[in-house]
Amino acid sequence: MISSKELLEQTGISRATLNNYIQLGILPKPVVQSHVVELAGGARLLGYFPEDAIDRIQTVQALKVKGLSMHLIAQELASTDVLLGSALPEMSEAGVGAVVHRSALSDDSSQLNMRQTAKSGARGKDLQSSQGMLLSLDGLAQPAYMLNYNLELTWLNEAARTELFCFTTPPAQSSERNLFELLSRPDSKMSLADQRALANLHLQLASARVSRESLTKVVMSADPDLLDLFDGLNFEPRNKEQLAPSAISELDLIRANPDGIPALYRVYAVYFREGILVIHTADNDRGDDLLAFLSKRDQVIQGLLSKRLPVMTPLAVLVADLQNSVRICSELPPDEYFELINQIWSTMGPILRKYTGTHGKHAGDGVVYYFFPQPETNYLFNAIACADELRHAMRKISVAWQLRKNWLTELQLNIGLHEGQEWLGSFQSANHVEFAVLGDTINRASRLSDFARHGSIWATKSLVSRLTSDERSRIEFGIMRRSAENGDRFVNSSYAQIDSLAPLEEGRYEKLRDIAQLAVTEIRKVSTSRQY
Repeated sequence: MISSKELLEQTGISRATLNNYIQLGILPKPVVQSHVVELAGGARLLGYFPEDAIDRIQTVQALKVKGLSMHLIAQELASTDVLLGSALPEMSEAGVGAVVHRSALSDDSSQLNMRQTAKSGARGKDLQSSQGMLLSLDGLAQPAYMLNYNLELTWLNEAARTELFCFTTPPAQSSERNLFELLSRPDSKMSLADQRALANLHLQLASARVSRESLTKVVMSADPDLLDLFDGLNFEPRNKEQLAPSAISELDLIRANPDGIPALYRVYAVYFREGILVIHTADNDRGDDLLAFLSKRDQVIQGLLSKRLPVMTPLAVLVADLQNSVRICSELPPDEYFELINQIWSTMGPILRKYTGTHGKHAGDGVVYYFFPQPETNYLFNAIACADELRHAMRKISVAWQLRKNWLTELQLNIGLHEGQEWLGSFQSANHVEFAVLGDTINRASRLSDFARHGSIWATKSLVSRLTSDERSRIEFGIMRRSAENGDRFVNSSYAQIDSLAPLEEGRYEKLRDIAQLAVTEIRKVSTSRQY
């Protein structure tokens, strides 16, 4: 007999693949025996297979190289299959509400079992050609939902609503959609053991992308009693580039099913820039179709974003307009004008992504980006730092075009920044999703962009005041006070109302009258390094 651990090491397959072989009948179910681990000081269950299991797996690998599907391989080997008894341990041995290794295949039950299917894209292509119709987001019958990296619910299907979260409609506030808040609601009727198991599972998933410090803040604000779960977490790698973008994590979870009976679930998780998609499947469900579906990352995230739940959320809004765009358009040949605009927006794109900006819908001729709360950084400071970097990038573009065209025109982005709490939703067409914010926050940021001139950045007092003292120390901001007697002077760390900065009685300032009493300040300089 050969143990599951030895089998995995000698063949190089994953536990997920091993389980698929068992479910297809290619391998018999393992015989469970106690295995004494001296270091742990106790016995542990291990699965054991016949000695010819290695040869059988090598045969499967050879047939796969020839292009045979797993179903055809299983049929080819069916004549030599030997039926063995079930080797899954009783659920009572592990207990309800446990996140465990793959049952009898466990070789270390003290750790959470997370498997990375790094080649899911290639596997998905094989499955597409052999299985015909695949799943879609709407076709998922299993509980499925998406969390952002603050562990707030941004999408869920009907199965997740009824089986896991048990609410009629999702809470309106983003803070009330925190996973820990949802699990502990009385309406969820979830046992404490199941709550802790699900909390443990999601903390393990988040630890791959979120630092311990940031994740601790999330847990502290929701349920400090869960901090003891951090003891078993591994927060490496911290560098996101080290994580395979196509990886699909697989975890095993024991929790009560809808009938209240302990059941083993396989949980799949996929990481996106916008958050983590999580799907719970029954242990006996084969995951081939699901893995093939999840391998289509672009289609999956497009579908998720289009179905994002409207939510009342804190945010900062950045609105930028190219000054004198009409005149610049008239001065340049059409091909050069389009080249210029494309250069500006292609330059802005990476900067906005760097500071986690999300493109939004804007009725005017400018561009709008939203900044939402992030686990690692302050979204308010992100908006200001992003605006400052956009200003520097625009100056470089302006110099390049002045040299190219031998003209004196300055290319300048006028930027307005504001913060608030508004409804976030999305507008969608057949192939495009655009986020939109309803409320005064975007309107005031847009008006502030209209007020800004000569490539300046203006922010509201409410936004700057909500920064930490350290963040404010990294910003040079204030108001230019003009005086015929004493001359103009810049007053640092000060604010003024719009009506004291512009003659609103003049027709060209008419559209600023609705923000006449808004207290604002000019952002002159931003340092992204901390001051100590």
